[in-house]
Amino acid sequence: MSGAGAPQITVDGTGLRVTVVAASWHTEVMDGLLAGAHRALAAANVTHVRVVRVPGSFELPVAAVRAAEHGADAVVALGVVIRGGTPHFEYVCSAATTGLTDVSVRTGVPVGFGVLTCDDEQQALDRAGLPGSREDKGAEAVEAAIATVVALRDL
Repeated sequence: MSGAGAPQITVDGTGLRVTVVAASWHTEVMDGLLAGAHRALAAANVTHVRVVRVPGSFELPVAAVRAAEHGADAVVALGVVIRGGTPHFEYVCSAATTGLTDVSVRTGVPVGFGVLTCDDEQQALDRAGLPGSREDKGAEAVEAAIATVVALRDL
C-alpha cells in the first residue's frame, strides 16, 4: 500500500481560488474522492471552490487547462482508472498523467494529482477516503496543490 512516508501537510489557503476537475466513472470511488477534497479545502480555509465534472480521466487535462487559464490559483484533478483486460488502462493513465503534468508546467498553476490508477476496484476503494479506506487521495491532492501554491509564492 502506498502512503508510507507521506508528509503531513498543513497550509492556509485563505483567499485561493481552487477548481476541482473530477471524472464521473466509478461513482462510489469518485464520491469519496470529492468528499475528501471538500474536507481538505475546508480545513485549509479555501472558500472559492468550483467543481467541474467531466466524463472520464482522459478528459481531465482539457478541463484543468481551462480552469488554469481562467483564474484558478490551483487545480485538483480527481479520477480513477481500473485495469481491465485491454491496453486501454495504459493509454488513459498515460494521457491523464502527461496531460495534467503539461497543464501545470505550461501554465504555472499547480495541479494536485488525485487520479487513482488501480489494478482492481478494492484498491480504488482503499484510497478513496471512504469509511474504512486506508487513504484519502482526494484530500492529499488538495493538500499538495495548495502547498505548492504557497511554496511558489516564495520563489
